[in-house]
Amino acid sequence: MTPRRRAAGFCERFGLRVPILLAPMAGACPAALSVAVAGAGGLGSCGALLLAPEGIAAWARQVRAGTNGPFQVNLWIPDPAPRRDPAHEAALRRFLGAWGPAVPPSAADAADAAPPDFEAQCEAVLDAAPPIVSSIMGLYPPAFVARLKARGIAWFATVSTVAEARAAEAAGADVVVAQGMEAGGHRGCFDAGAAETGLVGTLSLVPAVADAVGIPVVAAGGIADGRGLAAVLALGASAAQIGTGFLRCPEAGTHPAWSAALAGLPPEATRLTRAFSGRTARGVATRYVLASAEPDAPDPAPYPVQRALTAAMRTDGQAAGDPDRMQLWSGQSAALARTEPAATVVARIWDEASALLA
Repeated sequence: MTPRRRAAGFCERFGLRVPILLAPMAGACPAALSVAVAGAGGLGSCGALLLAPEGIAAWARQVRAGTNGPFQVNLWIPDPAPRRDPAHEAALRRFLGAWGPAVPPSAADAADAAPPDFEAQCEAVLDAAPPIVSSIMGLYPPAFVARLKARGIAWFATVSTVAEARAAEAAGADVVVAQGMEAGGHRGCFDAGAAETGLVGTLSLVPAVADAVGIPVVAAGGIADGRGLAAVLALGASAAQIGTGFLRCPEAGTHPAWSAALAGLPPEATRLTRAFSGRTARGVATRYVLASAEPDAPDPAPYPVQRALTAAMRTDGQAAGDPDRMQLWSGQSAALARTEPAATVVARIWDEASALLA
């Protein structure tokens, strides 16, 4: 099957006009961005990690009010409860205090240290009834998968290895999203401990996964123009998922300092780090990110304790417009992101890819 026919079949199945998916970026997927992407023929997305059930419902209502296009809602599969180490957390508070403001002992026990209840989020997703639900950091429980299938909701499972892709297919996933190491934001590895060692690039991962499973593959990581889309379609993907490439669009509402940091950013200026959340993610190599990797810096606490400990610094940095203290997630192709309307980005990328595949 030719790349264009494979992409066309995927689009027909999931109600798209172009094989472009907005990546579900937690905290960076306002409804307006999904409305624009879906309206242009792509797939809107909600990274619902930090949303309470009412937030999930409100986001879905806003998108449906703006477009009839399809969208996905994404949830993290929860980690086990983190092991706490008061002495280590005290060292982290001292380290973070140097970046300001001071971190009180109660910070890691604050209400926002724990994500919203996963089971309640699952119920909210079912109530919202999006056409597609996606997962990251693991696989949904069989009972939830059965409820998705009973309601005709497709499951897109994010994977980072061939073994994870096979496990997702066996668990009932309808599509796998093959996330290469170039991707911005959190690595989707099922095993958090493998996120910095099991690094497979998109161009190696996509054909390997496509050969290993019998369900469609969506490529993610380092794709931000028509060249990247054409490449992954030629390698066996049915569509591409793009995150950083949309962050500079006006509908994204990205903080000006974050958007400016992405402009012209070379691939080597990003870095994998656990310094913000405790989970491995790729972002801009700011002074804080680099300092946290120095030998004398304390190791990050596990997720979500580290996220709670860094909350004051991140909030203060954002208010001050200080990129060195902000959480600036970025993929390795950030320099390709443009300050264009999202619909223009979708159309441009597909036109470029179509010309290359003609």
